[in-house]
Amino acid sequence: MTDAPSPAPGSRIRWRRGRVTELGRAWRDAQELTVEVPEDGTVKALAHPSLVGTPQVDDEVLLNTTAWAQRLGTGGYALVVAVPDRLPPDPTGPGHLVKGRYTPLQVTVQGVDEQDTPHHETIAGAEDLDGMPVVVADLHSALPAVLAGVHVTDPALRVAYVMTDGGALPAAFSRTLDTLAGSLAGVVTVGQAFGGDVEAVTVHTGLLAARHVLRADVAIVTQGPGNLGTGTPWGFSGVAAGEACNAVHVLGGRAVGALRISDADPRPRHRGVSHHSLTAFGRVALGGVTLVAPRGLGSDLGTQVEEDLAGQPERNPVEWVDSIGLEDALAASPVRLSTMGRGLAEDRAYFLAAAAAGRFAAQLLLFGPPPA
Repeated sequence: MTDAPSPAPGSRIRWRRGRVTELGRAWRDAQELTVEVPEDGTVKALAHPSLVGTPQVDDEVLLNTTAWAQRLGTGGYALVVAVPDRLPPDPTGPGHLVKGRYTPLQVTVQGVDEQDTPHHETIAGAEDLDGMPVVVADLHSALPAVLAGVHVTDPALRVAYVMTDGGALPAAFSRTLDTLAGSLAGVVTVGQAFGGDVEAVTVHTGLLAARHVLRADVAIVTQGPGNLGTGTPWGFSGVAAGEACNAVHVLGGRAVGALRISDADPRPRHRGVSHHSLTAFGRVALGGVTLVAPRGLGSDLGTQVEEDLAGQPERNPVEWVDSIGLEDALAASPVRLSTMGRGLAEDRAYFLAAAAAGRFAAQLLLFGPPPA
């Protein structure tokens, strides 16, 4: 008999048991709580009740504190793995898609593209997106700004959100989605992400579902909250933004790139147009994507953005969009705008660029594509 292989270096989970001392905010399928952990003291934690049980004060909970201990991750939470004495009921109903596959917390959902759903025939027969504009952004924080730009231009447009799996996997982790629930036609979670109004296997079927099931006029694609970056040219989860543009191209949609622009980020690689945007859109999106920059950035930043975009391939036209009214729309957003801890006042250019991309998508429907 041979010994079992050792786990790969670094593939560890930091487990802790603790007792709930206080319940905090709750939204969608998420519950904040304070947990007293003997080894760590007071810990802020998050539970997804449908997955792990509904915690109450004095309950014992099992925690994954790996990222919390390293001070990593959006929100800074320890994550509740189980409420052992208050487990949720067994799942019932249809659904055969497994997400988070072969992890200890894999979950079964009903996918819009599986055979037993009422939408299978629709998705199986869908040929394309009918020219639907799709705004693709690197970060989840761009979502409310893009939506503000769409709706300040044409409030009647139906907008669906397609959430990819580069950041948080549970849609319920996002307080943004909870706040925007009445403003979106729906949320589609794709890949390993789950918990949307509609589940799909791939970005491709997720886009088709946005168009043909949710009847969206415009779709927005970003990863969930959080972002994995390493400071290397290719080692960041936002590379998937370019792949999403390729999916839009293959399906006959109109890819619109929401540029990550900043003059507030302290890291040189993210000042002006971030290298994330330049790489994902310029080197990965081989089918082409219209890159949108807002007017009114100020002369220095505007000049830098022009220089950063000068090397884009011919397949990526650059459109400068009027920003009149966008700042008021951003200020009126029901979501508190924040990216990397910076709000609208601190990182105006970032949110203005996202809103301009939303405005351009709406203008495509109102006026058609600009002349070549």
